[in-house]
Amino acid sequence: MDNLLILERLDRLEKLLIGQKEVLTFDEACDYTGISRSYLYKLTASGRIPHSKPNGKMLFFEKKKLVDWLLQNNRNPQQNLEPGTLVHTKNQGAR
Repeated sequence: MDNLLILERLDRLEKLLIGQKEVLTFDEACDYTGISRSYLYKLTASGRIPHSKPNGKMLFFEKKKLVDWLLQNNRNPQQNLEPGTLVHTKNQGAR
């Protein structure tokens, strides 16, 4: 990664940590969630992630809505399942 890109990303991360912003820009949302720019663009274009586009150009994301979206489809840990519940595990190799 280019040094300038690293410095820009560090600057955005610093603003996130220090400023405790509630509304994030596109790049800040990428840094905050760890989602790549291309995938986040696909999610916004398909309307699968909550965002706003107030002037029809720039994208903005509410941090709370992003967290809610990231935590959707929550899974229960195995120890909290009722007795007798079947748990599907991945095949551990050919037998």
